[in-house]
Amino acid sequence: MEIIDQIRQAADIVDIASQYTTLRRRGRKHVGLCPFHSEKDPSFTVDSEKQLFHCFGCGVGGDVFTLVMEKENLTFPEVLNHLAERYHIPLPQKTKLSPELQKLEEKVYKVNETALAFFRRNLFQKGEGEAALAYLKKRNLDDDTIEALKVGYAPNSWNALLGYFQGRGAEPALLEKAGLVLPGQKKPEYYDRFRGRVIFPIFGLTGKVVAFGGRTVADADPKYLNSPDTPVYSKGKVLYGLNWTKEAVREAGELILVEGYTDFASLYQAGIRNVAASLGTALTTDQVYQAHRFAAKIVINYDGDRAGKAATSRGIPLCFEIGKQPEVLVLPENLDPDGFIRKHGAKAYLQLKKSRSVPLIKFMIDMQIPNLASQSREGKISVAKRIIDIILINPDTISGSEYLRQLCEYLDLDERIVRSSIERTPGKKPALQTEDFLLPAEKRLLQILLSDEELAAELLAEAREDDFRGLRSEAAFAFMLDCTRKARRVLLPELAKAVGPELSRPISELLQERIGRGSGEEAIDCLQSLRKTVLETRFRALQKEIVRCERNGEKDKLAALLSQKQALTKKIMSM
Repeated sequence: MEIIDQIRQAADIVDIASQYTTLRRRGRKHVGLCPFHSEKDPSFTVDSEKQLFHCFGCGVGGDVFTLVMEKENLTFPEVLNHLAERYHIPLPQKTKLSPELQKLEEKVYKVNETALAFFRRNLFQKGEGEAALAYLKKRNLDDDTIEALKVGYAPNSWNALLGYFQGRGAEPALLEKAGLVLPGQKKPEYYDRFRGRVIFPIFGLTGKVVAFGGRTVADADPKYLNSPDTPVYSKGKVLYGLNWTKEAVREAGELILVEGYTDFASLYQAGIRNVAASLGTALTTDQVYQAHRFAAKIVINYDGDRAGKAATSRGIPLCFEIGKQPEVLVLPENLDPDGFIRKHGAKAYLQLKKSRSVPLIKFMIDMQIPNLASQSREGKISVAKRIIDIILINPDTISGSEYLRQLCEYLDLDERIVRSSIERTPGKKPALQTEDFLLPAEKRLLQILLSDEELAAELLAEAREDDFRGLRSEAAFAFMLDCTRKARRVLLPELAKAVGPELSRPISELLQERIGRGSGEEAIDCLQSLRKTVLETRFRALQKEIVRCERNGEKDKLAALLSQKQALTKKIMSM
């Protein structure tokens, strides 16, 4: 792990952050507009002494590795390689098998670049290429757009691409790993994955080709075909086109999310550049977070037909789960964005987006009650309860309350009646209180342990998972305990990934506070306080269960519970 320290010491976080936003010194820190969301007043803070960053607007934060991972959409090993190369720090040699594995991604990237050149050249060849180009022109894509999006063509042949690579000495097994060929029925036969298709290359945010998508021009099934998961590509983690449009998205403060390549291409060509595509997959958490890194507002504009509405609906629960509520635009005449742009033009599209985009809750209501005016009060309450089931996924009380207010407003229902209905519904979890997210002892212990590795290793060696059971920081301490057992260092990017944004963001914020380093004695006091809190919480739960058993006459169970209560009471009193 020594290499991590070398890179951390060499890679000044102020220098790295200045690539993404303009920073100004304010006291001991630097501040600027957040590079992860659109804002007018600077809330992005960089602490050069601690080598940490935090945005008090969107909550993202961490160290220099987290910054580059989030901004460039890279994995932790990729960030290590990136920063080591930038600061001329040689990475240590690994075991004999590791260099091959380490080079696999690099090989796949090179194969993808070569394949892209092959596809691009074919589009401008006579015969099949001319027919493919004619198809693109028929879809109203001009030369500039075809060039900008690097569109190509895969010949309608079983082995055109395979033969091209074999002529250059490439192993078919590597092409299979890149998702470009498939194994035949007889080994060692292989055949091309993409045949008779217009090819849209898919790029990562750093501009490297990670995958391909193909639209048939030979009436083959399926109509659209994408690369499988590969060492450099995972479906649902990439937004198509964002590599070209991320600056326009940041500038607009809004991202229009469409479904496919041609939808993206039509909007892009029409001058609407704050756009990206999810490529037909159900919207994923990674895609929503990636979108929100570049814009505070998202407008989902899938196809206007039943299938497009269903695709939008599938992404609704995860939007509430992570506390995001994009708007939804449903186009008239069952048109998709490409069809609407070709029929009505960009101006009409932008006017419609402005006038007909609705909040997610309004879309949900419209989907369940097409004719709201004729709906009875009982019917509205029934719909409200179904939507509330989804809203309550959201752990953020403030956002959840706002969603509930909107729901009641759209349905013309009394909010008090709806709230009362929730409370009477069995199994509903009470919303989180709006008090501080972490207890003072939780917060301080995290500050001490995450800033002093030696003290953390010593204290955590004596701690157990039960000491943190039920705390909101439980996942963070569980991760740290696991690292201690395995003699691994606690790295902030790995911690953030393990605990999720709901916890990683308050941790990032508390690490920004300028408080003393803390002593072992203070850490032990915090740990003891948390142990007592956990036991008292368990005691209250036990008392509730005892009352329930007394009420129901469950004598056998009651005796065991009373014995547990007595033991727990002694334990608490001894602390």
